[in-house]
Amino acid sequence: MSAQQWIERLGLQSHPEGGWFVETFRDDRMAEARSASTAIFFLLEKDKPSHFHRIQSAEMWHFYAGDPLMVHQLRNDTGYQTHLLGSCWEKGERFQAVVPAQSWFASETLGEFSLVGCTVAPGFEFADFELATAELLMQDFSTHSSLIERFT
Repeated sequence: MSAQQWIERLGLQSHPEGGWFVETFRDDRMAEARSASTAIFFLLEKDKPSHFHRIQSAEMWHFYAGDPLMVHQLRNDTGYQTHLLGSCWEKGERFQAVVPAQSWFASETLGEFSLVGCTVAPGFEFADFELATAELLMQDFSTHSSLIERFT
């Protein structure tokens, strides 16, 4: 299926960080005054990345369909790391990857589109969502200026 067919079939909506999403699960149990976990479908198209942002919880990514997806992660303690999601293990792609809580991260498809899922625990709340500016990230990660310029 094409990206547009997935967007229509899954009822995806535009996401503030870039891409398309729909929430598919919100746990009724509570943890830290919020849902214990949440899950979404998330789709990125060619030349339309997800911009650097961070949330308060750990986020597990799951690959479903389309082309490989690269997640770019910046942390003060570990620096720059990448996670390559996809189905070709021979090329280093993996079905799942975890972005730790409080990490700055951005993502991009390496082809026409990527359909993934994201599970957040404790659950995602837009009140915790922080979209990065280049100025903010350059304070701690200036050695990655070209990456920051691409994804802010």
